[in-house]
Amino acid sequence: MDDKILRQLVLDELDYEPSIDAAHIGVAVEKGVVTLSGHVGSYAEKVAVEHAVQRTKGVRAVAEEIEVRYPTDKKTSDDEIAKRALNILAWDARVPDDAVQVKVQKGWITLTGHVEWQYQRLAAESAIRKLSGVVGVANMIEIKPRVQAPDVEKKILEALKRSAEIEADSVKVTVKDDKVVLDGKVHDWYERVVIERAAWSAPGVKAVEDRLVVA
Repeated sequence: MDDKILRQLVLDELDYEPSIDAAHIGVAVEKGVVTLSGHVGSYAEKVAVEHAVQRTKGVRAVAEEIEVRYPTDKKTSDDEIAKRALNILAWDARVPDDAVQVKVQKGWITLTGHVEWQYQRLAAESAIRKLSGVVGVANMIEIKPRVQAPDVEKKILEALKRSAEIEADSVKVTVKDDKVVLDGKVHDWYERVVIERAAWSAPGVKAVEDRLVVA
């Protein structure tokens, strides 16, 4: 796809997303690689921008340089952010009790701890990234699954075949020591994300190595 056309598609997608104010976001495209610059009003909005670009057809990769800028009167102290983060994690049924620890420094949250599933790890991050005052999240939560499934590879391939968005025959899946390795070719960034999600959804998966090529 021509870079000028892709850039316009990305801009249209940003304008279409109601949770994004695209007025201060810059978009540059070179050989399918989208570079984002500028600033937004919250970390949640920054994540929404990334997702909007990733789901745009034709995007091969994303380089993100967006800053989070809060008005001075809306800045929140680190201890208050930490307190709110712990409270929201405690109320989230997807996150096991006392499984996640929170550290806050200058608005940047670092999550540590152990969970059994990837969805729990992502749920913890999703729960706190909408908090006011957060400028970034480092998700260092480790996965220590209780169940070791001997047929992880089969389950992933079956999930890919069920997906109408994926040509499963173009993807090779190998599993070794709870690590999934993905090889093959995909049409765009979004298809790659869908395949990664399928790999992480299998029980017993602790790591995913994505070798997929966008072509």
